[in-house]
Amino acid sequence: MIPTHVAIIMDGNGRWAKAKGRSRNYGHQKGADTLERVVEDAFNKGVRYLSLYAFSTENWNRPKDEVTKLLSLITKLIERGLKKLIRDEVRLLIAGDLNCLSAARRKKVENAIELTKDFKDKTLIFCFNYGSRDEIIRAVNKCVERGEKVDEKSFAKLLYTSDIPDVDLVIRTSGEQRLSNFLLWQSAYAELYFTPVMWPDFNGEELDKAIEWFSSRKRRFGKIDEQ
Repeated sequence: MIPTHVAIIMDGNGRWAKAKGRSRNYGHQKGADTLERVVEDAFNKGVRYLSLYAFSTENWNRPKDEVTKLLSLITKLIERGLKKLIRDEVRLLIAGDLNCLSAARRKKVENAIELTKDFKDKTLIFCFNYGSRDEIIRAVNKCVERGEKVDEKSFAKLLYTSDIPDVDLVIRTSGEQRLSNFLLWQSAYAELYFTPVMWPDFNGEELDKAIEWFSSRKRRFGKIDEQ
C-alpha cells in the first residue's frame, strides 16, 4: 500500500558532514542533492503529496552564516528544479511565511508556485520558515478576527495545507525520534517512521523500506480490526 501523503523531516546533514571532516554547509548541499532524487523517487512510486521540512522557524537560531546559505540553497533549489516540476507536472506549494525572503527571492518562489498551480496529481509542499504551533496560532487568530466558530474541517481550511489530505506517513532521518513542531495537526493519525540513516545517505531503497513498513501497519483511526 502506497501512502497518499508522505512527510519527511530531513535531518542529519550537519552531523553527516562533521563525520566526514567537512563543513555543515557541505552537508546541506549534499542534502539538497538527496532531496531532488527522493522527490522524483516518491512520485514515481505513487505518492501523491510529499511534504518536506526545509527550514523551520527554530532554524533562525543557527549561526548566521549557516542560515544565509540555507536560505540561498533552498531558493536556488526551487528555481533550478522548476523545469523538472513543470515537465513532471508537479504542483509546488509553500507552507510557511515567505516574508523572510528578499523581494527578488520571494518573487522567484511565487513564480514557481504560479507556474505549477494547475497540476493536481502530484503536489510538493515545501515547509519553509514553518512551525506547526505558529501555523495553528495563525489559524486561531483568523477565527478570532472573523468571530467564527469552527469545527475540525473548517479549522483545517485555515491552515497552510488547506486543500491537502492529512499525512499518512512521517519519515525522520538521522535517528532522532520526535516531530520537532512539524505538521502536528496534519499528522494526528500518521504512522511515524524513524531511521538512523542520515539524510544525505537516504535514497530510493530507504524510501522503499519506509513504505514497506507503512504497509505492514494497521490503521484503525479509533476503530477495531473487525470494522
